[in-house]
Amino acid sequence: MLVDTGANVTLLRTDLAQKLKEQLIYTAPNISLKTTTGERTEIRGKLDAFIKYGSRKFHHRIYVADITDPCILGLDFLQRFNFTVDLEKNKIRTGGEEIPLFSASVQHSKSCSVLAKKRTIIPARSECLIQGVPEVPGQFRYAVTNFPSQVSQKGVLVAATPVDLEIEAIPVRVLNLNNKPKILDKGDVIATCDPVVDIVARPQEFSGAQHLQSTLENLQILNEEQRTAVKKLLNEFQDLFSTCDPDVCRCNMTQHRINTGDHPPIKQYPRRLPLARKGEAEHLVQEMVDNGIIEESSGPWASPIVLVKKKDGSTRFCVDYRKLNEITKKDSYPLPRIDDTLDALNGSQWFTTLDLKSGYWQVEVRPEDREKTAFTTGQGLWQFKVMPFGLCNAPATFERLMETVLRGLSYEACLVYLDDIIIVGRTFEEHLSNLRKVFQRLQNANLKLSPKKCRFFQKEVTYLGHVISAEGVKTDPGKIKAVVDWPRPETIHDLRSFLGLCTYYQECEKSFNSLKQALTSSPILTYPRTDKDFILDTDASNEGIGAVLSQNIGNEERVIAYFSKSLGKPERNYCVTSKELLAIVKSIEHFHHYLYGQKFLLRTDHTSLRWLLNFKEPEGQIARWIQRLQEYDFEIQHRKGTSHGNADALSRRPCGESCKHCSNAEKKFRIEMDTSVKVLTTTSVDPWSSCEIQKAQLEDPAIKTILEKKLMSADRPSWQEIAPESPATKRYWALWDSLHLKDSVLYRRWESDDGRSCRWQQILPKSRIPEVLRETHDSASEGHFGVMKTLSKTRERFYWDQLRADVEKWCRECHACGARKGPKTRTKGHLQRYNVGAPFERMALDILGPFPVTTKGNRYVLVLMDYFTKWPEAIPIPDQEASTVAEELVRSWISGYGVPMILHSDQGTNFNSALFTELCKLLGILKTRMTALHPESDGMVERFNRTILNHLSLFVSRNQTDWDTHLPLFLLAYRSAEHEVTGLTPAEMLFGRTLRLPCDILFGRPSETPSSPNEYMKNLEARLESVRAFAR
Repeated sequence: MLVDTGANVTLLRTDLAQKLKEQLIYTAPNISLKTTTGERTEIRGKLDAFIKYGSRKFHHRIYVADITDPCILGLDFLQRFNFTVDLEKNKIRTGGEEIPLFSASVQHSKSCSVLAKKRTIIPARSECLIQGVPEVPGQFRYAVTNFPSQVSQKGVLVAATPVDLEIEAIPVRVLNLNNKPKILDKGDVIATCDPVVDIVARPQEFSGAQHLQSTLENLQILNEEQRTAVKKLLNEFQDLFSTCDPDVCRCNMTQHRINTGDHPPIKQYPRRLPLARKGEAEHLVQEMVDNGIIEESSGPWASPIVLVKKKDGSTRFCVDYRKLNEITKKDSYPLPRIDDTLDALNGSQWFTTLDLKSGYWQVEVRPEDREKTAFTTGQGLWQFKVMPFGLCNAPATFERLMETVLRGLSYEACLVYLDDIIIVGRTFEEHLSNLRKVFQRLQNANLKLSPKKCRFFQKEVTYLGHVISAEGVKTDPGKIKAVVDWPRPETIHDLRSFLGLCTYYQECEKSFNSLKQALTSSPILTYPRTDKDFILDTDASNEGIGAVLSQNIGNEERVIAYFSKSLGKPERNYCVTSKELLAIVKSIEHFHHYLYGQKFLLRTDHTSLRWLLNFKEPEGQIARWIQRLQEYDFEIQHRKGTSHGNADALSRRPCGESCKHCSNAEKKFRIEMDTSVKVLTTTSVDPWSSCEIQKAQLEDPAIKTILEKKLMSADRPSWQEIAPESPATKRYWALWDSLHLKDSVLYRRWESDDGRSCRWQQILPKSRIPEVLRETHDSASEGHFGVMKTLSKTRERFYWDQLRADVEKWCRECHACGARKGPKTRTKGHLQRYNVGAPFERMALDILGPFPVTTKGNRYVLVLMDYFTKWPEAIPIPDQEASTVAEELVRSWISGYGVPMILHSDQGTNFNSALFTELCKLLGILKTRMTALHPESDGMVERFNRTILNHLSLFVSRNQTDWDTHLPLFLLAYRSAEHEVTGLTPAEMLFGRTLRLPCDILFGRPSETPSSPNEYMKNLEARLESVRAFAR
């Protein structure tokens, strides 16, 4: 590669260019180069390619010509990327890297030496112009002087200069780099003289710009003459179109301003990046440096970066400018009225839509404001030279730019709305002329178009959400598709969804099709008005998302457009908040033409989305969504779901019959229609009703055979009938006498050994096991207890084959339990049993804490526990003063359960104070204390404290200020769980019965035989006596 500071452009030989993978772009034939001999040669084409220098790559425009050298690195490349040519060290450097230079002269057979014409003294560190003569004159006329083959004088350099050998003396520029004068005697060889190789010029046949081929192929509606005219126009302005992603220019008509007034600079610390992504961030930064997008910064501003994964797996480099946008004075540059814009299109026959290539990056940021765009990756501070994404005033700047560029062109020629340009014309000739005018304006502004997004000479185009054609302006079918394609209601749920949408807007008709027509036409739908703020209502359900764009016109909310989209399989697994946020992002993107550059009101029925604009450190998908929303100016408002029927209905719009997800889903509602009398009869179906459970049991291969046999006969089938079945079915067959039908559902009747108690266990199908275990183990009311407690609660209500193994596996694979619960420590000795004979005879008392202060002001937990029943109480208190403890003991325990005989605590001063001692004396309570420095002497309450901590760690919020709100459900879980010491639940020990849990309401339990109060009391006394005898 030849480094030539005398070449204005970088050149590549034609044969090499044709071998590269980069797309070769053929240029117009009027472009040419002038050689050193004065001759001209045509450029064969141009391409955009990466030039590797050391470890760095530079993207640059290279011209292709028939030259002798493989490649000539011109002055345009050296200046653009700040290269330094060091002639003293024969090196070229940039960005701290150096590469040695070597003489590129070719010693042709006709080369000759240049001799000094007379004796000359060159002063130290000076340059002189010395006269020379060729050693063999007349060999050739034009030549280039260069270093001699044998340099006798070290530290002397000769400049490469084109010369004419027919003149009397050849001027040779000689540089003395030494600190002493140098003497060149007459006849000394001072340079070599090489002939200039002429560049062969030949005619060039234009075959059409390659990056516009796809555009030219989409002109089938034109005749041959018209296509030729369009090709000629595109050929003339082919440099206006971008050839690749880095091929963007800088507009010369405006610069983006960031007006922050007198606000002090905002400096945010960089967010920590994973080690695996630091190299990726550095690579993206270096790529933007090489493409001239960013530069180093030394200002006081700094914003953090966010790396977001795109759908194709690549990474988008984003900067979080939310803090900067908060202090930026908003630019209120007006946007054109959409209805006026559309009215101006009336009468046009031809349409062309244009789209700029990376429009933001074609607008420079004012030099004095560039430091405000600074960002840091943790290694250096960088700032944008062009307008980055995420700045709040970017839309206003872009609209001002486009109106300035196209100012003077009437509405009959073209229209612009932000980055959307449409050129119109009544005739082909008029449209061609208008398109030329727009091209000239864009070219003068140094703007580039994206050829893939431009559509030329169309009879019908989509613009600003409307379909534009010679027939006029029509509503974009996509805006009303959600309502027009609403399927015929098949369930009460579907019907309610549609009627909810209809009743939200008052002017509707009774007929279903008439209702759809009314919803998609005036007076419901109307043209948007830019002098009115837009209102965007969004909502999400388990099946889809929906949105309605509207405006308040004439004291009435009028619809602009509808949007509805069903959720994919991965999206259905999102949490509720993520689904609602997805609805916002998708809806704003769908209504981009209306909302971009406009302030609008976003209404949602999900309260937690208020944190959206204040999220501290977004990552992954959330970061990508927030970065996308930074371009819009909106305010979030929450409203009740009862007032949100329009968007709610669209989010629940039923799918068509071909929807695989809906066809496999369980039907939650049924509808029966008698077409003769037009009456709807509805039946609400509970997924845990007897009918649904029986259906699930029949679908389970292990249960199906047993249930069918039970439904047909009470007699036990023979072994020959059961022998071909699975092992699970055979185990159910072995329990035949214990299996009974209740409402056609299979149950197992379990009795205690003494026959005094029994319970009905529902035979659970395999498909329902995960839902049951989530409720009996994972929920807040069950507390993530261990295997035995979970097994006890599950067996209390259900039975299935391999029940214990499934419970053990579920608890073992629970991520929350595995993260919080460590291995059990081996005890140092056997615990000594303390005998008590009745409930609340002996109580344990302790203080747990301190915890983070909650919103209610609580910091500690007062723990009480009965030694006999194991019934606990956990009371949040603000402090551990003796007065607080004494007051809560009386209010929360003694007032409800009575006075204990013995109260046992540790050596805490609050339990041994005069106030607490006086309280015990007054109530007749014997106060005892554990041995100092030996908490194991009260192991029961210490073990309970550890259980409290484990539970709170699983359910408390990130800032840990809501722990006191989780205590009630924890107590419900503990009191209803079987205790390992007693073998019964604390509730059974105290009340003689089990507590009704949320899972009992969710799953249902077989109704017990009603009894009179006297009979109930008799049974209760028997149960209590049995329980307490067992406990003793």
